[in-house]
Amino acid sequence: MQKNSPVIIDLKFDRQEVATALKGAFADRDVIDLAHPANKARDLSGIDYAVVWKPGADLFSRANDLKAVFSGGAGVDHVMTLPGLPEVPVVRFVDPTLTTRMSEWVVLQCLLHLRQFKAYEALNAKRIWRELAQPEAKEVTVGIMGLGVLGSDAAAKLRTMGFDVIGWSRRKKEIEGIETFDAAGLDAFLARTDILVGLLPLTADTRGFFDAGLFAKLRREGALGGPIFVNAGRGGSQVEADILSALDNGTLAGASLDVFEQEPLPLESRLWTHEKVFVTPHAAAASDVKALFAHVEQQISRLESGKPLQHVVDRSAGY
Repeated sequence: MQKNSPVIIDLKFDRQEVATALKGAFADRDVIDLAHPANKARDLSGIDYAVVWKPGADLFSRANDLKAVFSGGAGVDHVMTLPGLPEVPVVRFVDPTLTTRMSEWVVLQCLLHLRQFKAYEALNAKRIWRELAQPEAKEVTVGIMGLGVLGSDAAAKLRTMGFDVIGWSRRKKEIEGIETFDAAGLDAFLARTDILVGLLPLTADTRGFFDAGLFAKLRREGALGGPIFVNAGRGGSQVEADILSALDNGTLAGASLDVFEQEPLPLESRLWTHEKVFVTPHAAAASDVKALFAHVEQQISRLESGKPLQHVVDRSAGY
């Protein structure tokens, strides 16, 4: 009887979480965790599968017989840019746990800005008891850029909270109850938007996408007194110098950032202490490692039983 192919694990996650999740995963095959020193120089030829998040640059030269690569998260830019990526399917991690966590973060940030949390924090620090004028969610338009699984779920939950929600994607998408725009409608979409939510993948087209020119096109006369930028997509899609300038000159009234051009965010960055910015450490939708391994097992089972893989990256689009 032919033995099942081992699985390579190259995940830059918390080591204890990975070790704990592996105890109940891949029971029918060997696991090669590249975090273990014993596997540093191991021969990886003849192995079919790799589960990766920010893998070593030499992975694909070492594992040159792969049949599928599984990303440890929804994003895949950390894989697509690596040298020697073989012409095999690259599979994104899509799971209800990841989707729910992202939507929770997006809704939280929109509510923090709606309810003027930064302004109240400043008043609290001075022990000033003052009620601020309060717009309703229905008076605020949230524009979501990126209408995949994460963006569509966030849109639905923001609507439940009462926000007016619109969406943008490069190619037109139809989502019930949400007005959507495509590439040609970008300026019209921005002109309607009070809170801009970035959930875009990182591609050649989206690198540096959120810049001064784009921020200047957002709605200026909305209920929040100025536009807000919320990004939990990819740090490479934003220009942080432009974010800071826009916050300083009033083009932006606030920001919530979970992703950054350089991670961890450098200690000297003004984003850490800016009075109009909420910072979280790329934690909006952390992958549940147990759920990740269950997802990979399911996809391998599909492949080995002759069924097509799900959530395969479109290489021409980059996501």
